[in-house]
Amino acid sequence: MTTIASGTDTLTRDALTVLQPGFPGTTAPDWLLRRLGEGLASVGLFGRNIASPEQLAALTAQLRAERDDVLVAIDEEGGDVTRLEVRTGSSFPGNHALGAVDDVSLTLEVAAELGRRLAECGVNLNWAPSADVNSNPANPVIGVRSFGADPALVARHTAAYVTGLQSAGVAACTKHFPGHGDTAVDSHHALPRIDADPTVLTERELTPFRAAIAAGTRAVMSAHILVPALDPARPATLSPRVLTTLLREELGYDGLIVTDGMEMQAVAATYGIERGSVLAVAAGADAICVGGGLADDETVRRLRDALVTAVRTGELPEQRLADAAERVRALARWTAPRSTAAAGADEGTARAGGSAGRADVGLIAARRALRLTGDDVFTPLSDPPYVAALTPVANIAVGDETPWGVAAELGRLLPGTRTGSFAGPDAGPAALVAAGERRIVAVVRDEHRHPWMTAALDTLLAARPDTVVVEMGVPQAPPRGALHIATHGAARVCGRAAAEVVAAGAHA
Repeated sequence: MTTIASGTDTLTRDALTVLQPGFPGTTAPDWLLRRLGEGLASVGLFGRNIASPEQLAALTAQLRAERDDVLVAIDEEGGDVTRLEVRTGSSFPGNHALGAVDDVSLTLEVAAELGRRLAECGVNLNWAPSADVNSNPANPVIGVRSFGADPALVARHTAAYVTGLQSAGVAACTKHFPGHGDTAVDSHHALPRIDADPTVLTERELTPFRAAIAAGTRAVMSAHILVPALDPARPATLSPRVLTTLLREELGYDGLIVTDGMEMQAVAATYGIERGSVLAVAAGADAICVGGGLADDETVRRLRDALVTAVRTGELPEQRLADAAERVRALARWTAPRSTAAAGADEGTARAGGSAGRADVGLIAARRALRLTGDDVFTPLSDPPYVAALTPVANIAVGDETPWGVAAELGRLLPGTRTGSFAGPDAGPAALVAAGERRIVAVVRDEHRHPWMTAALDTLLAARPDTVVVEMGVPQAPPRGALHIATHGAARVCGRAAAEVVAAGAHA
């Protein structure tokens, strides 16, 4: 193990150990390397840090040259939320597509292959899977990130995902405890509130987390949500009743508890990141995730000093901070043996009944997730169409930089395909004008949450009944069009699977 720099006292070292900060750029800045030498034990990676698998491997090697047991974390859910493939779209469908297939062996195999790719790049902690039950169709931040609306389905796929990911030696971080599915507010922007009674919480929200704990998830991420039935005063991330009484004592979980991003407005706007971090550790959290927005040495220093000061003033028990730091180190010890991880990946894949490292498993899963409705006989497109992307604002977890849709894949299959992006009350008429005489493929994402999108489809289908509709979000709106394809996610492979059907006319 790396020797901590002399002159760093135990309290300061422990305060640094519980932080999971981010940083800008594709190489580690000097301040981050210095902090690793002083006790920082984890680093969070985002899309801005990744240019290629080779570059990522070099970056993680740079970090380990400074501290060989560093936890390198990433938010790689696959599907709509990808950091490895932020500029191209993911090679793996997300949770909702896997839930639509409902084959736990496939989910395990997808997670194992994703874990293998992360491990090859030197990443050993994944802030995934989302175990949220998407019980509220209006949810603006979970949606296709959930396996579905049925707690039992979400539970069995969460367990399979955890098993598959950890078979590759990458620690799973099941989120967002105690469940973010029944919200209509994005915690990046404000504090969501869930008013379910305790029985509903137990039978719905908590069921997938019990399954994840039984499957051995190495980490759990807390949600910045207020659940009055559990704690009427504080959001889950800051609540001893939620993190210690419920998660630790009642559910029997003894692994690492990680907070969601502390700069998210649900906490930052009310408590501030320093006060929020102190309250989170005092409540039972072991690691403070920060760096999606605030990614500099000043943030690390502020949070370190806030934790040290809280211990010295008696607000935060020193033993609680020490216990949190030890859980971080324990997870680092679990991730260390690479030979064990490789053996586990082979064993996990064998249990799934699949072949080790099947590189195309994501595309296979995306094809199986398609649901087609429409005319009994669908005439395939022989000429290049016009793809009208009815584009909503992406939520922050997904990001605006990740491409989505079917235009690129249709262009590969039908050269000469044209496309345009439309939004708002004039989207339908504008798309009709832009399409001209071409056959229209209208691509939507969560039509049920966007009245303007429904109006645009009404306009297109009234004028052009042969329009093909591709829904790449949660398919809640009634299917319509000459052919309606529900992909259950907007990953690159979901777009490819849909384009194959449109171009080949493979209508079943």
